[in-house]
Amino acid sequence: MLTEVEKRIIQALQCDLPVEGQPFLRLAASLGLDEATVLTAIRKLMEEGYIRRFGATIRHRISGFAANPMVAWAVPAAAIDRVGRLFAARREVTHCYERRTTGDWPYNLFTMIHGRTPEDCRALAADMAREAGISDYAMLFSERELKKTTMRYVLDVEEAAADSASP
Repeated sequence: MLTEVEKRIIQALQCDLPVEGQPFLRLAASLGLDEATVLTAIRKLMEEGYIRRFGATIRHRISGFAANPMVAWAVPAAAIDRVGRLFAARREVTHCYERRTTGDWPYNLFTMIHGRTPEDCRALAADMAREAGISDYAMLFSERELKKTTMRYVLDVEEAAADSASP
């Protein structure tokens, strides 16, 4: 069972963290807590599985990366961990995850890569394929960047009431 302080911390973590050296210091101050208390609580929530990960949202096009394909890879099961670690370590990769294959879709590893041009991305994917020894992959280029929002798991009282009243 979550404490009220833990609920408040989770609620605060649903908002964007400031891009600064000690983002949790500002969050702690907004909650009337000290940074050590917040960090200890976050570690506990992670150990207990309430928080599984922290993610960053990058506005690729604003950052100058106009070509942003998802690359779907067909990786043998015995090599998935090795290839996943290899790809995830590359600075051009912002997402790397495994999924089960379905139907006629043989791809089980997905990476989001970023480049200035489609040609840059094609060259990068070819380099990654050579490095990993994987020849079967598909590149799915983004046509536009959609609005990105953070998942909300804990609502404040007013929001919860409004949500329950919505049709």
